[in-house]
Amino acid sequence: MRSDRVTRRAALALAAGLSLAVSAIPVQAQDGAKKIRIGVIGAGNIGGTIGTLWVKDGHEVMFASRHPETLASMVSELGPKAKAGTPEEAIKFGDAVFIAVPYKAYPDLAKEIGPALSGKIVLDAGNATQRRDGALYDEVQANGIGTTSAKYFPGAKLVRAFNAANYKVFAKESADGGKARAGGRMAIPIAGDDPEALKVAEGLVRDAGFDPVVVGPLKEADRFAMGSPGFGHELTAPELREKLGVAK
Repeated sequence: MRSDRVTRRAALALAAGLSLAVSAIPVQAQDGAKKIRIGVIGAGNIGGTIGTLWVKDGHEVMFASRHPETLASMVSELGPKAKAGTPEEAIKFGDAVFIAVPYKAYPDLAKEIGPALSGKIVLDAGNATQRRDGALYDEVQANGIGTTSAKYFPGAKLVRAFNAANYKVFAKESADGGKARAGGRMAIPIAGDDPEALKVAEGLVRDAGFDPVVVGPLKEADRFAMGSPGFGHELTAPELREKLGVAK
């Protein structure tokens, strides 16, 4: 009988000790928040802005350029989690890849790095404009932006994201993680066919300081493409869902 009481006391003590140990673990570790490596193809306005937000959140980011030496100053200022490399190096480096280049570059980019993107989670922020992109713009108008991007990167797990606002809006809205914004953080519409890629994209949108709104499969990306009624809104997630008619 005494042995049973001792065993019970020991078990209770062990449980109490485990409880204290768990409470001492940082919330982030308890939540299992995982930081990944991200390759950013295009370190201009959109790529530089969003990539910087990911670095500040703790992700390792490789910014890519055909002349990576030109990015030395930027990555030096961002610290050890930021790197510079070629597009090919950034693809190998990244668990996910963010494409943020002018849409007119897609055909040539597809020839250069398309095969390397096969099987990769790719966030696509490109917009087609008539004045700059000519025949490619016509192709987007005929087939849709999601379908067109998928044509040029057919093996990628593509998600349309970060295309529905100007980079200055992203920088402004995320300056304090969206905390100062009345009603909540700004929402970012995303669309994709691959469930795993959508989950990763949702996480990266949150890590950049925004709330993701999954609009639907890739073909639904037309609903927030440049020139569409869903483009250019600075709304919270509930407001954007209502605007686009998306169920929670």
